[in-house]
Amino acid sequence: MLRKLPAFISNQKLYPYILIRHNKQLPTMTDIKPNKIGLPLEEVVDALQKFANISLAESWDNVGLLIEPTSPKHVSNILLTNDLTENVMNEALGLSTDMIISYHPPIFLPLKSITTRTWKERIIAKCLEHKIAVYSPHTAFDSIKGGVNDWLASTFNDVMDSCKPIQPSENEENGMGRLCTLKNRIHIDEAVHLVKQHTKLKFLKLAHALQSDGFINSIAVCAGSGISVLKNVQADLYLTGEMQHHDVLDAIHRGIHVILTNHSNSERGFLETFASTLSNTLNNSVNINVSIVDADPLEIV
Repeated sequence: MLRKLPAFISNQKLYPYILIRHNKQLPTMTDIKPNKIGLPLEEVVDALQKFANISLAESWDNVGLLIEPTSPKHVSNILLTNDLTENVMNEALGLSTDMIISYHPPIFLPLKSITTRTWKERIIAKCLEHKIAVYSPHTAFDSIKGGVNDWLASTFNDVMDSCKPIQPSENEENGMGRLCTLKNRIHIDEAVHLVKQHTKLKFLKLAHALQSDGFINSIAVCAGSGISVLKNVQADLYLTGEMQHHDVLDAIHRGIHVILTNHSNSERGFLETFASTLSNTLNNSVNINVSIVDADPLEIV
């Protein structure tokens, strides 16, 4: 359900109405936790690098510290988001955010200007204006053991011991995608139920394999747009965010069921897990919030 909530006031500034999904409430100043001690930006970046070094990211990706204030930055409030949209930017300002960790990099293609003409330029301008640091881990989080792909694979409780990267890195524990074997086979209907439960989604896209009894022993997982990793992998089920029409047709003719969540819905749930991990890593010295306005732009209605 979509609805508009009243504007809210933070730091003496009035922010415009924001479109909110799933009846979630915007934070008010009384909701914001008291400032903790905080840490220098360099220490937070170092902790992020230790969790998932940017060397694990794909060569085409744009990861790491993307926006850095010119003066030394002390980080007391961090906001985690899958995508840094203008709604999330307004949320960050309302939470007096010092640093945004955006899974997808808000700066990807080269910029020729930073003006107010486009939404991405406006976001970058606001981050610079308010001295907010921005860090993006993207495919480094996909690759790392215990990262996004392992979170998605954990939909199926008894597979984690068997999961291996489909495209392993030099350290074979890390790499893109996961190929997992179930200890006990399940029916595709149960798999759909488990994915809905894990991702907290009411609706999914499902393509049934042709010439299949409907039971699943093996699962190939890749968060986001997974066909470049999943293609040519033989499994009973592909679980990913999105695939093109002809790739789905190819999969079902090879006897593979396909479950699609929409791109970012296959990634976003990891942030709740990571928030706890990061808080512990930083010795609870920093307030960490997960965005409540960040959502996949597509809905199945």
